[in-house]
Amino acid sequence: MNLKKSRKKIGRFFGWLGLITCSLIVKILPAGCLYAFAKILADIGFLTIAKHRRTALDSLSLAFGGEKPPQELKKIAKDCFAFIAKSGVEILFLMGKPQLLKVRVTMQNKRVLDEALSRGKGVILVSGHFGNFPLMMWRLRLEGYSIGGIMRPMRDERVERLFSGIRNRLGLRTIYSQPRKACVNTTLRALKNNEIVCIQLDQNFGTGGVFVNFFGQKAATATGPVVFALRTKAALVPSFIVRDGDNRHRIIFEPEFNLEREGNFDNTAQVNIQCLTAIIESYIRRYPDHWGWIHRRWKTRPKQDVVAQAV
Repeated sequence: MNLKKSRKKIGRFFGWLGLITCSLIVKILPAGCLYAFAKILADIGFLTIAKHRRTALDSLSLAFGGEKPPQELKKIAKDCFAFIAKSGVEILFLMGKPQLLKVRVTMQNKRVLDEALSRGKGVILVSGHFGNFPLMMWRLRLEGYSIGGIMRPMRDERVERLFSGIRNRLGLRTIYSQPRKACVNTTLRALKNNEIVCIQLDQNFGTGGVFVNFFGQKAATATGPVVFALRTKAALVPSFIVRDGDNRHRIIFEPEFNLEREGNFDNTAQVNIQCLTAIIESYIRRYPDHWGWIHRRWKTRPKQDVVAQAV
């Protein structure tokens, strides 16, 4: 095993150990100390996890470099770490408190979701790794909706088993993005059964998707929401969860998204994924600390850019 792999293995072990330790602390922590504990975790993380700190600052520079000064970008990065820490401890704290979750998380424009489901074709909730999105899915499940999400498995199998167990206990369906055929078939069955499938459209997709503008940069993006909507006539409903000032949350359902058909699939996918991405970007601009800037969203570049850099 080379040095790089050894470091990754050690890093993942300590990450898993830290997660287990935090879950034990949250179980015995008084509710009034929850966010103070999260702040400590965020401060430690921002100081010590240099890789994620650099990624966050680089991502913010790409997105806002021409709009915001470096000091503001650094503040957003620190606020992002704080948001992630808050979200993590909230999930652990609320695990056995469904009634408290109902109080903490409210819904805005829920009629949009109900009207979409009334047609019996299923609903694709288009969102991102924005806000405390697991609480959004759990809150909808508590409301009685059948809901699942397409997601990539965690790189660390121990962490994946932990979160998979949590999702199972909460009654949330996990649809793994790989293998692809199983993902497609499971998603189609869920929509056929008039269930809700959440697709987060804000991560680097590598090859096979389309490149759309995201904060003025080309970003490789999946076409799944458009593919499934075309095949099943499921409704597309953009949805986001925002944190209000008192650390309560609000799920917002945007008006149902109407697909624009552009003659062939490639053009249809390009136009509609761009529109959906623009909606996601608009929320991130309004709530920049709510998004995961530690993700390398622009890692994959269009071929022409790669060729130009090589010349």
